[in-house]
Amino acid sequence: MSAKHQPLRPKLLLAKSKETPWKGAYTLAGHTAAVVEAVTTLLDELGDGLIKQFGLSQDFKTLRATARLAAFLHDLGKANDHFQAVVRKLKNPMEHPQLMRHEALSVLLSWELRDWLSTGDGDLMVAIAAAGGHHLKLGGAAGKQTDEVGEIRESGVDEWTRGDRLLLYTNHRHFMGLLRYGQKVCGLASDLPQGLPTTWTIADIKQRRQLLLQQLATWDADPVLTAVVKALLVAGDTSGSALPANNVEIQPWIQTQIRYTLTEPELQHVVNERLNGESLRPFQEQLGNTTSRVTLARAGCGTGKTLGAYNWAKRHAVGRKLFFCYPTTGTSTEGFLDYAHDKVDSTLLHGRAAVDLEHLQSTGDDDDLETKLESFKAWNTKVSVCTVDTVLGLLQCNRRPMYCFPAIAQAAFVFDEVHCYDDKLFGALLRFLEVVKAPILLMSASFLPWQVQAIEQAVGESIKIIQGPQDLETRPRYRFHLADTPDWERVKAEFDQGGKILWVCNQVNTAIAVFEEAQQRGLKPLLYHSRYKYGDRVNHHREVVDRFKGDGAVMAIATQVAEMSLDLSATLLVSQISDPAGLIQRLGRLNRRYCGHALDALFYPDEKVDFPYRQDELDMGIALLQSFGGEVCQADLASWLEQAAVQGKPDRDSVWLDGEWRTYPASLREAGYTTTVLLEQDVKTIEKLPAKLLPRYTVPLMVNGKQTKGWKKCRRYPVAPADAWGYSSDIGAYQLGRR
Repeated sequence: MSAKHQPLRPKLLLAKSKETPWKGAYTLAGHTAAVVEAVTTLLDELGDGLIKQFGLSQDFKTLRATARLAAFLHDLGKANDHFQAVVRKLKNPMEHPQLMRHEALSVLLSWELRDWLSTGDGDLMVAIAAAGGHHLKLGGAAGKQTDEVGEIRESGVDEWTRGDRLLLYTNHRHFMGLLRYGQKVCGLASDLPQGLPTTWTIADIKQRRQLLLQQLATWDADPVLTAVVKALLVAGDTSGSALPANNVEIQPWIQTQIRYTLTEPELQHVVNERLNGESLRPFQEQLGNTTSRVTLARAGCGTGKTLGAYNWAKRHAVGRKLFFCYPTTGTSTEGFLDYAHDKVDSTLLHGRAAVDLEHLQSTGDDDDLETKLESFKAWNTKVSVCTVDTVLGLLQCNRRPMYCFPAIAQAAFVFDEVHCYDDKLFGALLRFLEVVKAPILLMSASFLPWQVQAIEQAVGESIKIIQGPQDLETRPRYRFHLADTPDWERVKAEFDQGGKILWVCNQVNTAIAVFEEAQQRGLKPLLYHSRYKYGDRVNHHREVVDRFKGDGAVMAIATQVAEMSLDLSATLLVSQISDPAGLIQRLGRLNRRYCGHALDALFYPDEKVDFPYRQDELDMGIALLQSFGGEVCQADLASWLEQAAVQGKPDRDSVWLDGEWRTYPASLREAGYTTTVLLEQDVKTIEKLPAKLLPRYTVPLMVNGKQTKGWKKCRRYPVAPADAWGYSSDIGAYQLGRR
């Protein structure tokens, strides 16, 4: 054979590059042992609580054996020449990709070994499915199901490998040693399997995939057991990889994190700090006294339901971790700063948290490893304040919640602003309620009748709704004024009197136009919308919130971002008409800290129909406003919405629970109108930026896949060309020629 095709004959079978500080865990056997140790420690520390948290029908012995078997199998597929050449930097995977990903090969090799592997106690099919999905790339791509047990790729010929076949190191002494290790830890038969294949051509792989797919088609999977083992393995592989790389011993570290849970005095401290000498309101006390596993709190803006939730946690989160879940990054950041930061051991956990809290903590780098290390914060923190995606994303195999699974597996949960969930997100919540048997508090300004019915069906019992303080919710807060055009004279008068004005538009371009007109009228406005680089958006957010808290006149022009993320109290609201839910959210910013009487809300129509609101949604918004002729309270709005609501259609599909052997990330929310991009002007800076701070430069633009198809990419994001998009830190991104 020519030197060009000299087969690779490695002395060691590697799992990681020896150039990184993996100590003994860089070998295939060493890394496998580390992951088995991590999974075992997680199981033994979580114990029967894991069975109870997910209502598993299997006993702990079966769960433990299955998860340990999955950990043993997960990297068997690395014993091939393509992977071993890549990890030694002898093969460039960008020019010559591996013929097949290693975890898909682990599935096929495990199937070859099925007779021997079946001699242990674990559920083999569950273990194989978990092993194949531990990198979240099995059976799907780009969020869609593909039914492929691994993609066969064009690899080409290089110095060490051929593109039409794989050399399998199944007769390598280290592979045989790995099998003996598996025999010991998984209780398998002492006679090791013989006659394993040492070469697979593309035809061989296709044949084996087809046979396995036929078997999988008849597999009667236990969805919850399969899902739990998948998540345990992802978390175990994450810790079994990252901890040795950081010279941390696996077992004592995991034990410390799992045992680090809330105490009642810690939660009481949060409550006391917020009360500042005042007493709890009756409904907050009711939340603290409820004994139901799932509780609903129906309370409007500014009534103190967040404080009530921490009082609820005193009964339901002691001995657990606590996840406090908000719909958006803005609301989660505000909830963290207002309640948890510096009051209890807590962390802000969402994809942009490093930017929001840049002044509070140092930063790191390295893309996927950084995400994993960030997720460890949930392991070693008692209270995680996060976006709902951090928890419910588990239902769609999203990376962060899969990495956070050990914390989720022992937590209590608060979900706030549930009325803002779209059908897909609400469907995920229903599946979560069905499967996760933890203490859960759902909070919302309103619960629609069909939502309550769906929640009760998911939980399996009727649920008492704890109502917010009627004395607050029945106070007359608003007076509605509907006109064809905005009343600038009324706005100017409010500003001159030292008032605080919030103006909400339905589109960014409209908000910019209003901002520029307000500047011309001498009103010194602030502008806040979503089309900023995220770092600038955080600055605009803080300036608006801080100015509204301070003395003197202030005017802020915003888009829908104001509906949830701005904790402020305006003295005058000006708004375009939107859908009823949006209008009610906007009204929640007016007279939020009740001044003793009703305040004006001025509404005018949006001439742009179908985006972002359909005509029927705008018509419903007008109907809401026309329903009230005098002074209006929060209870009136909630009652109107609950009576007028149309039956929703929750999307309950879940890759995690319904995917069987498939494991890939899918969208948790309904598709939006925007695409997150980077600007060409920032590329040189971004290329050298630590991954943790990359979100500082991301911008959501109103562009679709067709428009971005020809754009370059940087760090996985489309790059908006500089000859088409400009940017100003004052007004955000704008399309050249459109202003």
